[in-house]
Amino acid sequence: MYWISKLIHRLTRVRRRTLILLAVVGPGIITMVADNDAGGISTYAVTGSQYGFNLLWVFLILVPMAYFVQEMTVRLGAVTKRGHAEAIFDAFGPFWGWFSIFDLAIVNWLTLVTEYIGMTAAMSLFGIPPIVTYVFVTAVLLGVVMTGKYWTFEKLTLFFCIFNFVYVPAALWAMKTGNVAGGWSKVWQGFYMPEFAGGFTPALLFIIMANIGTTITPWQIFFQQSSVVDKGMDVHDIKFGKIDTFTGSLLTGLVAIFIIIATGAAMYYHNPPILVQDAKQTAEAIVPLLPHGDGEWARRLFAIGLFDAGFLGALCISLSTSWAVGEVFGWAHSLNKSIKDAPWFYVVYLITIASAGLVVLLPGAPLIQITMFVQVVAVTLLPSSLVFLILLLNDKSLMGDYVNTRWQNIANWSITAFVIIMSTVFGLTILFPNILA
Repeated sequence: MYWISKLIHRLTRVRRRTLILLAVVGPGIITMVADNDAGGISTYAVTGSQYGFNLLWVFLILVPMAYFVQEMTVRLGAVTKRGHAEAIFDAFGPFWGWFSIFDLAIVNWLTLVTEYIGMTAAMSLFGIPPIVTYVFVTAVLLGVVMTGKYWTFEKLTLFFCIFNFVYVPAALWAMKTGNVAGGWSKVWQGFYMPEFAGGFTPALLFIIMANIGTTITPWQIFFQQSSVVDKGMDVHDIKFGKIDTFTGSLLTGLVAIFIIIATGAAMYYHNPPILVQDAKQTAEAIVPLLPHGDGEWARRLFAIGLFDAGFLGALCISLSTSWAVGEVFGWAHSLNKSIKDAPWFYVVYLITIASAGLVVLLPGAPLIQITMFVQVVAVTLLPSSLVFLILLLNDKSLMGDYVNTRWQNIANWSITAFVIIMSTVFGLTILFPNILA
């Protein structure tokens, strides 16, 4: 009977580890799925309509990049028990600390504007005026974080993450009814043999930069590390936190791929091709392309997905700002504290979301241009965040046994170099438009 007792022991061990994993799951999946925010959805929609499946290969690079970057925040938060802003201040001093906060505040606020653009655009497809969406969303966003428990916030947010996957059936419908020569084989070709009729142009570089900027952003670094701290994770949870982050990286890449497949199949391979500038135009343009009422269902799915993406993005981005500001000023900054115990934490949160949403209500605001350029701004400001993060992870006195390994450093410095090179090349194309001719 020895083998029976051994089997029971193994099953008990597996059960215990599974329960621990389920308890730890949250920060990684939420961070990565929320990264497919409203600006991201619009970026992927434009990518699919302008280049079809020919940029799907980018995600073979972006998914591991996202994992390697965010995995560092798990270790740093679990070991130091400090948020990213506080860690930078302690390690590099006030000058670089304020620099990082200023950098984060600008990018976060601009990105929040794109989240409200997406949410108001999505609700307008159901006939709801922007002012109503603004008031309702701002109230709900405030209500979600006022529960007084990180655990409640996390479970509610994980529930909203589910709606991010409505683009999967939209892509299947588009492939079924579209006019894609070669069908799914054409999709696979986009991963290993893309075709660019005009070559490597500044416009193509801009789209690639926008995809990078919406997949890896500074707010993710601050948000996930603060989430790890607020949740109370320690060094024993790191391996489960890595699984959580890896799962989130795969999911965010999968959703992005299906959005590009949906818009590529319905628009790029349509005769004649249909170009769109954001997700709202995509939802409207897709209706007449799909027969038997499928177009209306696809439009609704796009609208629901766009609203959910904007809502998740707004929730997480504004929290990353509140956490960071609270860390810097020494205010109470935890979702486990009430408004009475952490008033300034919630005040910063409310001011951030309310002011960003007001931009959408301004008459004549260039909303489409804002959405695309914010993604590019994010990637140009990303290198400084990556450098701080890597340097912290190489501080033996800070990280102890959880310091970066040689291979982790090779991967992370390569990612940083890649982002810097892409940002530099993009800047050169702005100054010298014919440099890639």
